[in-house]
Amino acid sequence: MELKDTRAIAAPPEQVWAAILDPEVLKACIPGCESISGSADEGFEAVVVQKVGPVKARFTGVVTFSDVVAGQSLTISGEGKGGPAGFAKGGAKVRLDPEGEGTNLSYEVQAAVGGKLAQLGSRIIDGFARKLADEFFARLQGAVEAPATDEPAAEGGAGEDAAEGGEKKKGWFRRLTGA
Repeated sequence: MELKDTRAIAAPPEQVWAAILDPEVLKACIPGCESISGSADEGFEAVVVQKVGPVKARFTGVVTFSDVVAGQSLTISGEGKGGPAGFAKGGAKVRLDPEGEGTNLSYEVQAAVGGKLAQLGSRIIDGFARKLADEFFARLQGAVEAPATDEPAAEGGAGEDAAEGGEKKKGWFRRLTGA
């Protein structure tokens, strides 16, 4: 499965770059991520729970960065084993380009699965991988963008991250870093 897309993010490239390398942001952005540890230099170990069609599995694996051009581009690679459910691996080539006061984030995603997951068929797997990639980058965008003008200004407080309906407010990473 291959997917290409772009997102216009209302934050400077430096801020988007910092968010991509931050383990707390990655944990919040990776759908189903239960835990993540490690560093951007050494790689991260992650535990992710996902349900694909009738198959639900807990994947343990690694996330690494390669082809890093600081502040401009990198490749995010992940590989996880889900026991009897099989395995999943994939990567995203990410590029950040300044656009006005914001950032144009473009990405190319590739994913592959094996084991029981592969038996679900390419249509289900492709749709799931597309949804996962879109959700990851949407969460990243929400984490770095400034809060909308109708939202109250943040004054620090963990409780402010949750909005009505259980969704996180936009810009929590920006508020955290003071940008």
